[in-house]
Amino acid sequence: MKTNFGRAPINISRTVIATFAFLVSTLSTAAFAAQGHAVILQYHHVSESTPSSTSVTPKRFAEHLDYISQHYTVLSLEKVITAMRNNETLPDNSLAITFDDGYRNILENAHPLLKHRGFPYTIFVNPALQGTRKNLLTWPELKRMSQEGVTIANHYLAHEHLLFKQQGKTDAQWLSDHESNILLAEEIIESYIGSSPRYFAYPYGEYNNAIQALLKKHNMIGFAQHSGAISAESDFTALPRFPASGVYSNLNTLKIKMASLAFPVIESSITEPALNAAGEVDAITLKIDLADIYPSQVACYYRGDTLPLAWEENTVSVSGPEQFPAGRSRINCTAPSKSQRPRYYWFSQPFFVPTESGEWPN
Repeated sequence: MKTNFGRAPINISRTVIATFAFLVSTLSTAAFAAQGHAVILQYHHVSESTPSSTSVTPKRFAEHLDYISQHYTVLSLEKVITAMRNNETLPDNSLAITFDDGYRNILENAHPLLKHRGFPYTIFVNPALQGTRKNLLTWPELKRMSQEGVTIANHYLAHEHLLFKQQGKTDAQWLSDHESNILLAEEIIESYIGSSPRYFAYPYGEYNNAIQALLKKHNMIGFAQHSGAISAESDFTALPRFPASGVYSNLNTLKIKMASLAFPVIESSITEPALNAAGEVDAITLKIDLADIYPSQVACYYRGDTLPLAWEENTVSVSGPEQFPAGRSRINCTAPSKSQRPRYYWFSQPFFVPTESGEWPN
């Protein structure tokens, strides 16, 4: 069976085996701990009347911001990315705030709270949709917000599943269509706002290595929806962000995530998170810097359940599900920092699976 964008089938296996090959760095623990890390938060709605799964109430959002103002340095996404790309030092506990989809309640409920605290933030918008519905921000509103320091960035022309490919369309046509729509969205943002940072947030957080290569071709930075902190060693075509809405808005658990560090992955064998409808995946091999991590304290999870680990020298195998269901899944791994307790390193590997008919669930 093939995926709906033309990949060959993946060999069937009863267990997802994630193999982590750990490479001890020559850096000292202290030197490694001094490297820059940052966390990016992702919101959608700030409202009491929108879908709970993608919403945070204004009261709870204010609680988030109060805590952040006491413990974090909030930077614009541009400052974080520029520092990471240039290996420049970032303040400890650096954090960036983002919103997806460009809803009007961001202006009504979130913007005053953020502006009062002097916090910069980014909104990823769908240019073909903005202003077409009452609940979406208009271009004059977005322009005014940009003049007040808000960054407006690309969330695709419309909000579509990028991994969906219409029957009869070739892979080349599918990719060319996406290239045209991403670049057209950039042009529209630039025409209304005056500039665009060339940042792209994947709709639904879904991507594959072909779309990642497309972003790299056009010198664009990609933002996904799997969890984790970022560092200079992160994949800048699919940077993780911590969702902070719905069930993820609980401040007690969010505190742990905001304090997380980027898991020091040096090399990964998995560049393709998009699977076929069977939902099976080959082994994952990661090389990780162990300078600030005890291997015995690495723990991995799937849907809240702790996964069995099997170690052999510097290699750990993680037993996962026999197959991933249709939709979006991920395996998360964490480990406490030896030098910065109680902070945790956080790694997330997403997987995207279509239905048997080639559809992608919302």
